[in-house]
Amino acid sequence: MKVLIVETAPELGRLWQRHLERQGMEVRLEHGQSGAAAALSAQRFDVIILNVILEEGSALAVADLASYRHPETQVIFVTNTSFFSDGSIFALNANACAFVQSDTPPDDLAAMVEHYGRSD
Repeated sequence: MKVLIVETAPELGRLWQRHLERQGMEVRLEHGQSGAAAALSAQRFDVIILNVILEEGSALAVADLASYRHPETQVIFVTNTSFFSDGSIFALNANACAFVQSDTPPDDLAAMVEHYGRSD
């Protein structure tokens, strides 16, 4: 399974990356919109873990690009704010499959990636 993580906080992104790699997943970590766009141009991912608030660029632009280039790619949005807590993120992006807090335990996040990344 191929996973793209787009997370501004390097330590959090690396924590998730290491955890998913231990689960046997191939993981690419980017920190902003430009790196994520380059990754999406280079290959297809089964799941994207995407922080709603990026320091560089727009998470919604990344999600829209993924939806356009790879409509089957699922997006798990993460945040440490109450932004989009009303669930409106699901109306803004067709690929959105989950919306969780950034402090979600890595085991739980890995289980979601495994669930949503499965090809049925």
